[in-house]
Amino acid sequence: MSMLQRITDAWARAWGDGDTAAFEAIVADGYRRTSKTGVEGLPDVLRQIQESHDAFSEFTVSVLQAVEDSGLIAIHWQTTGTHTGTFMGVPPTHRTVTVSGASFLRHEDGRITEESVVWDPRELLSSMNIWHLGNQVGTAS
Repeated sequence: MSMLQRITDAWARAWGDGDTAAFEAIVADGYRRTSKTGVEGLPDVLRQIQESHDAFSEFTVSVLQAVEDSGLIAIHWQTTGTHTGTFMGVPPTHRTVTVSGASFLRHEDGRITEESVVWDPRELLSSMNIWHLGNQVGTAS
């Protein structure tokens, strides 16, 4: 099995099925994930996976596209679920939500060493019909 297949399979099993052991088995010691909110370690990522599965029923993850180049794997993904539990402080809306993003994973010696993820939380909040996004810059008065 190629590294691309190993990583996309473990990543999709963790996020899509909640099988975090699949992801834990393929990350290196010192794994770090970077996003808009900062740098996180493996325990933070595992907690986020669990929180996602707790808050959304019928939670699915699709790998739309994945490519590999020189130790870097890029995954374009999409998640869908029904918001049936509290998430990011928002009580259940029972709406079906869809969010897409991309993860860029570096690997060495068969293990993921770091991940950078990009996605727009506003897409999630909009899908849940949560329109208050805090102070809005540039709004007309």
